[in-house]
Amino acid sequence: MSGDGFHAHGPHDHVLEHPAGDHGHKAADADAAPHSGRRTMTDQIAVCTAIIATVGAIFSYMGGLTQANAGLYKNNAGIKKTEASNQWNYYQSKSTKQSLAEFARDMSPEDRRATWQDKAVRYEREKAEIQLVAQKLETDATDWDHQSETQMHQHHRWAQATTALQVAIALAAMALLTRKKWLEWGMFGVAGIGLVVGALAMLHI
Repeated sequence: MSGDGFHAHGPHDHVLEHPAGDHGHKAADADAAPHSGRRTMTDQIAVCTAIIATVGAIFSYMGGLTQANAGLYKNNAGIKKTEASNQWNYYQSKSTKQSLAEFARDMSPEDRRATWQDKAVRYEREKAEIQLVAQKLETDATDWDHQSETQMHQHHRWAQATTALQVAIALAAMALLTRKKWLEWGMFGVAGIGLVVGALAMLHI
């Protein structure tokens, strides 16, 4: 009765109230579920992007370092080649002096031949010493060239790895904007390629 401001609920009232209450909870859960899924995806991509960016920064640093080393080693090779060339020029001058000493020996009187012979022998000995130095410098130049090529190859690997990670970051941004799952998987795939190439760079492969 409602005259005294008191209302007794009948069994049918409970039946009507419960479905409405259940529907309200279900609707709230349904509204919360998509938002929760989006938050999970956003958080996951954000963390992965931060990790990829950090690794990419390390790869970029290594790429710059190997490029600088390649230039330095190539410069060292050029210096050694110049020094070797100077030694070979010195060797040639000694060879010319030796030839002149031998010619003078053959053309000089008997009492002067011993003097010119000593000079020819000395020039021959000096030539042998100069030749060893020149050959050593040429070997050093070849070694520096090889090291420069190795560093440049590593630089290319680091650059490739860095580029792949940059593409992965771009895909991550697109995934956040479009909420496309395949873009997220694409981000993981390209990032994986970048990590593999970076590993090859570390292994000098």
